[in-house]
Amino acid sequence: MSSIALSSDVLLHISKLINVPLRGLVATIELLDEGGTVPFIARYRKEATGNLDEVQIRETQEKLEYFRELEDRRSTILQSIQEQGKLAADLKNKIAAAMEKTELEDLYLPYKPKRRTKASIARDRGLEPLAAFLWEQSAAAPLAEFAAAFVNPEKEVPSVEEALEGACHIIAEMVSEDADFRKKVRSMMSGQGVVSSRRIEGVEDPESKFAQYYEFREPASKIPSHRMLAIRRGAKEGILHFEIEIEPQGPLAWLQSQVIKGPSDCAPYLESAVADSYDRLLNPSIQTEVRLELKDRSDEEAIKVFRENLENVLLSPPAGMLSVIGIDPGIRTGCKLAVVDSTGKFLEHSVIYPHEPKNDLAGAVRTLASMIARHNVQAIAIGNGTASRETSAFVQDFLRQAGLAKIFSVVVSESGASVYSASDVARQEFPDLDLTVRGAISIARRLQDPLAELVKVDPKSIGVGQYQHDVDQRRLKQSLEATVESCVNRVGVDLNTASVPLLRHVSGLTERTAQHIVEFRNQNGRFLNRRQLMAVQGLGPKTFQLAAGFLRIRGGDNPLDITAVHPESYPIVERIAESLKVSLHDLIAKPSLIENVDIQAFRTEEAGSYTLSDIKEELRKPGRDPRDTFIRPAWRDDVKEIGDLKPGMQLEGVVTNVTRFGAFVDVGVHQDGLVHVSEMSHRFIKDPSEAVKAGQIVKVQVISADPKAKRIALSMKACEPRPKQQPPKPASTLEDKLAALNAKFRVR
Repeated sequence: MSSIALSSDVLLHISKLINVPLRGLVATIELLDEGGTVPFIARYRKEATGNLDEVQIRETQEKLEYFRELEDRRSTILQSIQEQGKLAADLKNKIAAAMEKTELEDLYLPYKPKRRTKASIARDRGLEPLAAFLWEQSAAAPLAEFAAAFVNPEKEVPSVEEALEGACHIIAEMVSEDADFRKKVRSMMSGQGVVSSRRIEGVEDPESKFAQYYEFREPASKIPSHRMLAIRRGAKEGILHFEIEIEPQGPLAWLQSQVIKGPSDCAPYLESAVADSYDRLLNPSIQTEVRLELKDRSDEEAIKVFRENLENVLLSPPAGMLSVIGIDPGIRTGCKLAVVDSTGKFLEHSVIYPHEPKNDLAGAVRTLASMIARHNVQAIAIGNGTASRETSAFVQDFLRQAGLAKIFSVVVSESGASVYSASDVARQEFPDLDLTVRGAISIARRLQDPLAELVKVDPKSIGVGQYQHDVDQRRLKQSLEATVESCVNRVGVDLNTASVPLLRHVSGLTERTAQHIVEFRNQNGRFLNRRQLMAVQGLGPKTFQLAAGFLRIRGGDNPLDITAVHPESYPIVERIAESLKVSLHDLIAKPSLIENVDIQAFRTEEAGSYTLSDIKEELRKPGRDPRDTFIRPAWRDDVKEIGDLKPGMQLEGVVTNVTRFGAFVDVGVHQDGLVHVSEMSHRFIKDPSEAVKAGQIVKVQVISADPKAKRIALSMKACEPRPKQQPPKPASTLEDKLAALNAKFRVR
């Protein structure tokens, strides 16, 4: 990011815009410019920022980038107009005061180099003074008489009417380039415009994906992101045509009221010039801008939904350090099995054929039983793809008949597993294994720790986005990477088991430093303390400062290395232990000891009340995982495909995706069902994310199931008790009403 200095006016504007105290904003900008990461600043620099959270710091970062780009553009514009010799003091002040890129470009538009236009041709023909005469509505001379002076056949102005037409072209351009006019028309179109879409005649829509938009109208100010993105996709695929409609009388009447001072010879020409300006220049230009504004707004909303879903999936509860068999289900090609130990290390793989056409149940049972016995397996993870329910039923029957009640099986999402299997990361990790085996390993590890495994997959492949290919890809990538970084650092990373893809998301680390950490670990054995990081190639003091607090070491030399206490605060904790007359090991082993400490007595110049409170909280639960406890959904044995679903049937399911119109829920039939926002609760729900999150287990009732269309409608509120109806108030009699009125107006 460029480090262009921002003026105090801009800083104050940002402060008000994102509702962040100016002092905290300035401190955050300084820390970002020094190379601080958002997770590091949010966690370990609370005194400096005034306890701003990650959301506020990321907003600051985004606005900082926006306004530095704006400052850079402002400088370029001022220089360009200065070189033209047209930088008047008033214009300079307006440009200096502009706080939006659109406003800045509006001010620059009249001075921007442009292609040859009707107005520029008229200027070349010497008609600018006539345009000024019209614009000022001068009474110094009759218009026809003044215009006659500009007739010049050599300059292709053969008549008075031709001269006036050319002057009107100049005025039309002046109107279209006036910053105040553009701002007002843009506001009118955004506020009063209607998004209108229609089907393009003769074009096929094979799956009728856009049927609801064949004849569609909705106010531009209210259209939700998913509908706007759907319309844009339909237009991109050549099925729909859309535009923003607005009755022209409103903008035209306003523009004419601003330009025409009153009745005069000039008025008819000005009226014509304004109408031409609106039809030919302003309306098309502003419509393009408003369409882009709507796209930006829709992109922002869709990216927000994606980010929230991704965060919830990444922070799904881990089953923990268990030995697991991962099963990638298949029918004709069989089910691929892979065993990983409690640390995720791959041990063995095999294939079983419990389904048609081979139907080798006996062989499948022998293989599964043998693997469980050899590796002391504690859980079985089954991918939710083709044949997952059949495979799940087979596994459950096997466990029940074998008396292995302590082993549990669970269906996990395999979204993106195939992408991981074919990736460079998977090839480097398992160069000699088939893609399907790599997929089974990934499925097993997803049960152990979803976050550690999912970071290996491009977030766009995880399947929790909405119109993700239609939004601004740069903004989407930045947002999703920030989400992954936030989740990884919130949970913390085990330094001795983490993969390169996981380590590279740790605050301050790059892919190269992550690779160097793993190489160091392979050559020297496990890390015994955080300080050893300083011996890793390319990892200097600054990187250590940014990363150390988020890296955990279990069973190391220093018990504080399992906690989120930063090494720079270790002396404080050592003083706390001394005050209690216990060792650091005892302090960590007996969290109740910290309750006997007045933590604020250990304030230093660097560590204030925020840092001390965080230290105390961390010592209460050293190394705790912030994620929820793992719970497995209970699938119904009699439901394996859409045809098994009947209206009124109640099921448990897992929320796979949350959109602005509802949530998709996996009930174990290979096709997610939709809980529309209106079916989420008996109370009013404006945004589905208020009620559910991706990865959450919910109870649903089937409304309808259409196997042919592969559509399932579900209800959550049908599984909840209805709220009690308030008894209606008794109707007042006429006598009661008269008595009340008398009491109200009684003279005392």
